[in-house]
Parts: sequence; C-alpha cells; structure tokens
Amino acid sequence: MSRETVTTFRRAELTPGQRIRILDGPRGGDWLVIGVDDRRMRLRCPVSGREVEWDRFYSVTEVLVDEEWPKRD
Repeated sequence: MSRETVTTFRRAELTPGQRIRILDGPRGGDWLVIGVDDRRMRLRCPVSGREVEWDRFYSVTEVLVDEEWPKRD
C-alpha cells in the first residue's frame, strides 16, 4: 500500500437544544437544533424563526499525513 495524505470526516454529533454556527456555504449562520435522528436534522433560525430539515452533515476532523490509503480494517 502507498502512503498518502488523507482528510478524515466524522458526522457532527447534534442534540436538541444545541446552538450551532455553520461557518460557510449556503446554510451558513446560527441555528438551534430542534430535532435529530440517524439521517436528518431539524434546525430553527434564531432570528427569523425559519425551520428547515436537512440531511445530517459531516465535518473535517483532521488531516492525516503519510496515512495508508485505502485503509484496511
């Protein structure tokens, strides 16, 4: 196996009542988590009161240098 630089992602852990800030992209801004399950999340804008439901998202957790790719479990 070759050694490569690998960026890892992990699903963001969310709980109802949590206040989150999305830093970029079209969903950017402050949100209140009002519901979450394995696949979807419901958020409310604290300014407009608008509620949305989206697929759960992933966040960059770290960049690994000299990592085996693909990783064998």
